[in-house]
Amino acid sequence: MGPIHTPRASTPAPEDNEPWANLPYHPGWGNNFRSESIPNSLPKQGHNPQDPPYGLYTEGVTGSAFTAPRAKNKRSWLYRVRPSVVHEAYEPYEGNAGLISDFSRHNPEIVVTPQQMRWDPFTVKGARGLDFVDSLRTIGGCGDCQNKDGIAYHFYEFGRDMEKRALYNADGSWLFLPTKGELLLTTEFGKMHVPPGFLAVIPRSLKVTVSRVGDTANETATGYVIENYRGNFELPELGPIGGNGLANLEDFETPRAAYEDADEEWTTIAKFGGSLWQYKQDHSPYDVVAWMGNYYPYRYDMNKFNTMGALNYDHPDPSISALLTVPTEQPGTAAFDLLCFGPRWQAVSNTFRPQWFHRNIMPEFMVTIKGYPSPKDGANLHNVSSAHGPSSDVTNAANTIPPGPMWVGDGGIICLMETYLPLNLTKWALGDQLQKDYHRAMWQDIKRHHSLPAKSS
Repeated sequence: MGPIHTPRASTPAPEDNEPWANLPYHPGWGNNFRSESIPNSLPKQGHNPQDPPYGLYTEGVTGSAFTAPRAKNKRSWLYRVRPSVVHEAYEPYEGNAGLISDFSRHNPEIVVTPQQMRWDPFTVKGARGLDFVDSLRTIGGCGDCQNKDGIAYHFYEFGRDMEKRALYNADGSWLFLPTKGELLLTTEFGKMHVPPGFLAVIPRSLKVTVSRVGDTANETATGYVIENYRGNFELPELGPIGGNGLANLEDFETPRAAYEDADEEWTTIAKFGGSLWQYKQDHSPYDVVAWMGNYYPYRYDMNKFNTMGALNYDHPDPSISALLTVPTEQPGTAAFDLLCFGPRWQAVSNTFRPQWFHRNIMPEFMVTIKGYPSPKDGANLHNVSSAHGPSSDVTNAANTIPPGPMWVGDGGIICLMETYLPLNLTKWALGDQLQKDYHRAMWQDIKRHHSLPAKSS
């Protein structure tokens, strides 16, 4: 038996004296939770009593049609100081022109290309003076938010907290993937601490305020946001894997109720129909004293992902590393898949160790979450049918790798995202961070080795 490998520790525990260090969470995926910040603030029976506890107002929020099948029916009940309707009129918001939702070839800001792409880590100009909302820049996407079908990929880099501003998305759900800087997400359901290596989901319609915490709170924070226009994120089916593995149910965490009742001016920004809108209100939007239901924000520590793989030969398809999915009506075809590649063993024989060369029907967008500090490890895109695979150097070295188990990806996390529609890019994505001639540098030095005749007879 070989030596036992001790993996690196996951995200360090924060200092106990920080207010965000020991936030309480409800554990588990898809549960119907009851959450109170004040004892007995939820009704004992029913959802909409004539006289709610403590003089609170009842407000329902849905994440599915009323008549959706019970397994997919999402709704929650909020018990708050004031209902959300108490605000001024909506007005257009013009603080961010870099957020795009129209990915048609007719949009002058969109580029349609099959070219393989690779980026150095993205940056946002003027990031130190921007908050999360104003720093969002769209990399690319597909589909149509008005038709509730498709995906958008965004990048953020900001150096200011949102302060007295909230954001909600009527077009879809937000999936946060921080790469630098720890985030504190304040929501109507409570607060979540989300450092790099974690993901967080803010479902459609739910408000969030994004702040920085931790040792890098005075630096810019960076990361990716995936916007899902279609349905809700789900866990992939496990099939013959069985009842456990990949992202385990108990490792998802939902914030517990916490509220503030403050008379102060707030601005709420809404993404609706691909545009940003805003309204003013004279009190905090985070005045939810208690809530119950199965539609809520949540976080997940990707360091806990339970990787599956081959144990004798060949590589399994990357779908075996799916963490979240958005299914379509076509069995086995996802509108979106999020795949997680963390530290893991490779234990195969007589196998080309790198991933094989391939052309896929689904575009692959891959981002480095942490680790792999090479400047070329920002993100890459290989669109529908565009060939890709290991670089010339990796290919030439592959045959020298000795047999036996290998520990790979130590200290790192890479996320691979796939959609079922071709991905179109924004002009912003084709700026300074794009590596020119990436495809030539990657593959043009792959040599011909065969000793066969020039053609078959």
